[in-house]
Amino acid sequence: MFRGIATADMVIEMAKAGMMGFFGAAGLPLTDIEKAIHQIKSAIGESGLPWGSNLIYSPNEPELKAKVVDIYLNQGVKRASASAFMKLTPNVVRYACTGLSADNQGSIIRKNFIFAKLSRPEVAQLFMSPAPKQILDLLVAQGKLTQTEAILASKIPVAEDITVEADSGGHTDNRPLTALFPTIMAIRCRISSENNYDRPIRIGAAGGLGTPSSIAAAFAMGAAYVLTGSVNQSAVESGLSRQGREMLALAGVADVTMSPAADMFELGVKVQVLKRGTMFSNRAANLYKIYSENSSIDTIPEDVRTRLEKDVFHAPFEKIWADTRDFFSRRNPGEIEKAEKNPKHRMALIFKWYLGNTAIWAIKGDPAHKIDYQICCGPAMGAFNTWVKGSYLEKPENRRVSDIALNLLEGAAVVTRAQQFRSYGVPVPGEAFNFRPRPLSYNNAS
Repeated sequence: MFRGIATADMVIEMAKAGMMGFFGAAGLPLTDIEKAIHQIKSAIGESGLPWGSNLIYSPNEPELKAKVVDIYLNQGVKRASASAFMKLTPNVVRYACTGLSADNQGSIIRKNFIFAKLSRPEVAQLFMSPAPKQILDLLVAQGKLTQTEAILASKIPVAEDITVEADSGGHTDNRPLTALFPTIMAIRCRISSENNYDRPIRIGAAGGLGTPSSIAAAFAMGAAYVLTGSVNQSAVESGLSRQGREMLALAGVADVTMSPAADMFELGVKVQVLKRGTMFSNRAANLYKIYSENSSIDTIPEDVRTRLEKDVFHAPFEKIWADTRDFFSRRNPGEIEKAEKNPKHRMALIFKWYLGNTAIWAIKGDPAHKIDYQICCGPAMGAFNTWVKGSYLEKPENRRVSDIALNLLEGAAVVTRAQQFRSYGVPVPGEAFNFRPRPLSYNNAS
């Protein structure tokens, strides 16, 4: 959950509860990422409890991603959730392969672990295969991998943990888990056999998981682990504002929609967001339509431009461009140079000012922009709200991330046991599949 919505506090709480969380590093300044890593390490200490941080695909900012990998390697971040990747990059390969070694029996030992979150079979194949020789050769030539690390990397998959992401919040292909998961499992079996791996590639499940029954179904299909996202945003440890968490707690299964993504706006890539209580999705879709139909800000019809400045941006485009120039002059000056040469790219950056700020407004709880909140969310949020209605987890202020996770897992175990009895011919009543949330601690969850 980007921009720190998956907070350091959330990661710490999950680790102490015997589970694993990933810090939402995407979209944050490098200083904020380092600060969060120090906070997590200080809280967990030398306990060895598992945790990780996000590494998002960002084709327009390879230099920034290289600096994020530098931080992870220097600070000893052992696990990274690689999300939204459409191809392998030198940065993700460098992270995965740095520190590879072999023991006396020849078994390859990893120092860092990639959890590749993906929804496309062709991307799954890339992460399940050894790193491409051309990328390994490049990293060796740059002095970023040793020759030994490159040789060892050619014998193992880039990632031994693959998270199959179905219909989720944020970047998603809206695929149903029941169709996508078996497909990725079949690819795993084929590639493992072809490469004669001596360790299994674990396949986890994500997307649409907001109730015990959905968690149980994922495990029944063979998932090695499950990853939740949308439901955690409503937890008290979430970096989302109180106003945003309250909006999520009212969402139904149908209260989500697809909307243009800020990071890949020009490509027409979409993310799944909350629709109820916000105008963001409609306004973002309109901005993409205007972008597609015009070559620059100056070609936008005057009445349309006036309406945008008044109702969406609340400022003249000249002011928005000045703010945008200031932002990219610090983050990525190349974007400004490109915009000066290409008026359409300048228009894209101005429109992305809105898409980027809507997420920040939701995180900060800006009351003046509540109607524009962008909150990434999948249908699992609505399913979760239906399940917890009438229980202590109905109120957002009671939703601790560990309580959410433990109840989902406890409930999944109950549902699985009920199904086992039914498969033996026992007349199991329907109520047996309706586990109700109850207070659980780390020690009494069975």
